[in-house]
Amino acid sequence: MKSYQSRETIEKAYDLAKAAYAAFGVSTDKVIKAALDIPVSIQCWQGDDVTGFEGAAGLSGGGILATGNYPGRARSGDELRSDAEFAFSLIPGKKRFSLHMLYAEPETPVSRDALEPEHFRKWMNWSKKKKIPLDFNPSFFSHPLADSGYTLASADPKIRSFWIRHAVASRKIAAAFGANQGSPSVNNVWIADGSKDLPADRSSPRQRLKDALDEILAVELDSKTITDTVESKLFGIGSESYVVGSYDFYLAYAASKQIKLCLDTGHFHPTENIADKISSTLLFVPGLLIHFSRGIRWDSDHVAIYSDELRDVCREIARQKCFNRIDIALDYFDASINRIAAWAIGTRSLRKGILEALLEPAKLLTDAEKAGKNHERLALMEEFKTLPFSAVWDKLCLNAEVPAGADWLEKVEEYEKTVLVKRR
Repeated sequence: MKSYQSRETIEKAYDLAKAAYAAFGVSTDKVIKAALDIPVSIQCWQGDDVTGFEGAAGLSGGGILATGNYPGRARSGDELRSDAEFAFSLIPGKKRFSLHMLYAEPETPVSRDALEPEHFRKWMNWSKKKKIPLDFNPSFFSHPLADSGYTLASADPKIRSFWIRHAVASRKIAAAFGANQGSPSVNNVWIADGSKDLPADRSSPRQRLKDALDEILAVELDSKTITDTVESKLFGIGSESYVVGSYDFYLAYAASKQIKLCLDTGHFHPTENIADKISSTLLFVPGLLIHFSRGIRWDSDHVAIYSDELRDVCREIARQKCFNRIDIALDYFDASINRIAAWAIGTRSLRKGILEALLEPAKLLTDAEKAGKNHERLALMEEFKTLPFSAVWDKLCLNAEVPAGADWLEKVEEYEKTVLVKRR
């Protein structure tokens, strides 16, 4: 197995980096441990292009699209779990796994509004065995009753009622996950309801969505087993002109109901950085769910990378010392590249962002700011950019017993040759 650098080289580089950070009052040993302890929820749907197990050939409706046809897509729960386990071996730190409703595994077909925890028994058994907690999402897409472009905000009471039952079932399944794993399962509601062209009535669909959400949340569940969140989007395919569940709608709704708000880094204007929203929203909601993805022009779901935006968001969370109020997750799906590599790239990039943020000597910045020494604050921000972060990252990977640097790529290539190509 090819290695780009030896353990000895990594340890030597780390000793130098450790001293460099110590000069600014940062203990890299403590930071590495803290960075590994922060859980990241990895999205199951990267493994199969959001196809699920209902027999559909692929995504339909819902304003989302998986492009590409790279060989090796998972076709069953067993394949998806196997692929996820392999991906986990390449990714450092605590992990969770997020499912959509369409990943149920009933013995015979069951309508989405009638699914129960038992239909996810294989997932719960796997979760407990692997000690990987599960999060959850109702699936308001790839279904005949979503073809109109409206679900919870539909003007048709029969359609709306179906999706309300679906959302209630989802919350009950999430609560069962939470009870099984001993920690709350995050249940995130995102719908694609909206209009391709200019609507004449913007109010009525939002009133229907509010009423539907009220009915869904009226079902009381133990808060120790479930965390409810709601997620907005700027626009999607088929909802370019109007999205019912806008940012303003869900911010107000989450604040009024005191539930968590989901901010997806790919769901805002391309020039809008959600880092600035964290300190504002946390004044009014109990916490946040942050989905890390990467928006490119109109598409919001490219593989997350170690970008300026990702780093800004992680730094803001660290500076606000609010990791305890924020659930961190990934949300993207790329069918054009090796899907396991996509999992590894995105999750490793996010873990890098978390580590870098925790390594920042933030107290020095705030002390300079309080003293009115803004020149010192800016100078230190610039100096911190060139601290030997990569050496600390490699050491974190060693401590977590996962490949450092690019060493993981050869493992993915071998898995593709021995497992994925057989699925063609």
